[in-house]
Amino acid sequence: MEKNTIRVAAPGDAKALLEIYAPYVTDTAITFEYNVPSVSEFERRICHTLEKYPYLAAEQNGELVGYAYAGVFNKRAAASWAVETSLYVRRDCKKQGIGKKLYLALEQALSLQHVINLNACIACPEAEDPYLTKNSIQFHEHFGYRFVGEFHRCGYKFSRWYNLVWMEKHLQSHPEHPLPLKSFDEVRKELAALYGIV
Repeated sequence: MEKNTIRVAAPGDAKALLEIYAPYVTDTAITFEYNVPSVSEFERRICHTLEKYPYLAAEQNGELVGYAYAGVFNKRAAASWAVETSLYVRRDCKKQGIGKKLYLALEQALSLQHVINLNACIACPEAEDPYLTKNSIQFHEHFGYRFVGEFHRCGYKFSRWYNLVWMEKHLQSHPEHPLPLKSFDEVRKELAALYGIV
């Protein structure tokens, strides 16, 4: 029986997580990045994210099979209650519920931080091709995100033009006086106690 667990990613996971991410760079237009980053660069990205936001990894029978994280949506102070979310699942482990578990855990962590708005920036083909489908858009729709807007032909990869779609989800209603935001470090113990994510 396969055992799936979600935990907080660590800098030492960089090599394994990069192995998940690299095929998205080299073989798809899901990311607009052209070159696979180095392990040290990927480690830096993990550390930078964890300074403020969750970076979570999924393990299946002891192997890392996916990850999800949040990042800055807008640098201005007034947008602090909004984040951008990202999710990657190992390509041979898709359609096993791993993405759903990662996103649920990410929402639990962000709720503890008092984040309200989740925003996803998703590459979108005008017509599906070998490099890009609308699966990510459909996944986010099923997870409660709604379509916000679309930027047309703003990404060029594999000699093709691609669109970007923004989708959003609200974790709660918008109060007149939102609670102060907490850093991820401030909520890690609570996340472990409530949800078993360590």
